[in-house]
Amino acid sequence: MTGFGWVAFAQGLAPAAGAALAVMFVTFAVALLKGVHRVVDVAWGIGFAAVALVSYRMSAGDGDGVRRLLVTALTVVWGLRLALHIARRGRGHGEDPRYAAMLAKAPGHPDLYALRKVYLLQGALVWLVSAPVQAAQYVDGRPTGWVWAGCALWALGFAFEAVGDRQLARFKADPAHRGLIMDRGLWAWTRHPNYFGDFCVWWGLFLFVVDSPAAAAATAVAPAMMSWLLVAGSGKALLERHLADRPGWAAYRARTSGFVPLPPRRG
Repeated sequence: MTGFGWVAFAQGLAPAAGAALAVMFVTFAVALLKGVHRVVDVAWGIGFAAVALVSYRMSAGDGDGVRRLLVTALTVVWGLRLALHIARRGRGHGEDPRYAAMLAKAPGHPDLYALRKVYLLQGALVWLVSAPVQAAQYVDGRPTGWVWAGCALWALGFAFEAVGDRQLARFKADPAHRGLIMDRGLWAWTRHPNYFGDFCVWWGLFLFVVDSPAAAAATAVAPAMMSWLLVAGSGKALLERHLADRPGWAAYRARTSGFVPLPPRRG
C-alpha cells in the first residue's frame, strides 16, 4: 500500500491556508483602490496556484518528486489561465451585478461585509477544495495508472474550459450577437462547458491521491464540494436563474444538456 505522510501533511495545512488568505487580503486591498469587488473572481485561480506552490515548497523531501511536480504544475497552469481569462473579461467594466446587489443590502459597512462574506469565504473554499493538491505532495511511491488517468481527465477538463471560454468570448465580441444565447461549438453540447471542464479538472487532480486510500478518504470532500459549487451553488444554478428570462433561453435549455456534454436533442 502506498504510504502517506500524515504528520507532514498536517503541518503543511496552516501554510497553505495562509497562502490562500494572503491572496484574498491583497485582492481586497486592490478592490478598495479600484472601487470594485469583482477583482475577487481573478483571485480564485491565483489562490489555488499559490496554495499549490506553497505546498510544493513545504513538502520538499517528502512524497514522490514526479507526483509533486505534476500536481503542482497542473494546478498552477489551470489557476493562472482562469485568472487571466477573468481579468481580460472584466477589463473596463464596473462592479459585477452580483456583488452590487449583495453590497446594496449589506448591514453595516459594505466593504467589511464583502471581506467577510466574499473574500474570507473564498479563501476558505480555496484551501478546502485544494486539499487533494496539498495531500498529493505527501503520497509516497512512483505514479501509477491513477496519476496518469488524473492527468488525462485534467487535460479533458482544461480543454473544455479553455475552448468554451474562448468560444463564448468570440461570440460576445460580435455586436450582432448582443442579447442572443450562445449555442454553438461546445455550447451546443452542454450549457456549461466551462463548468464541466472545472468538474473534470478537480476530479482529475483528486486521482493523484487515490494510490493512498487514507489520503483519498481524507480529501474526497474537496472535489465533492467543487462539484456542488459548480452545479448547485454559485455556478450553473445561479447563472441559469439569471438567464431564465433571456429570449431563446427556454428553447436552448430544452435541446441542450445541462452539464455533461451530449448531442443536441432534436424536435
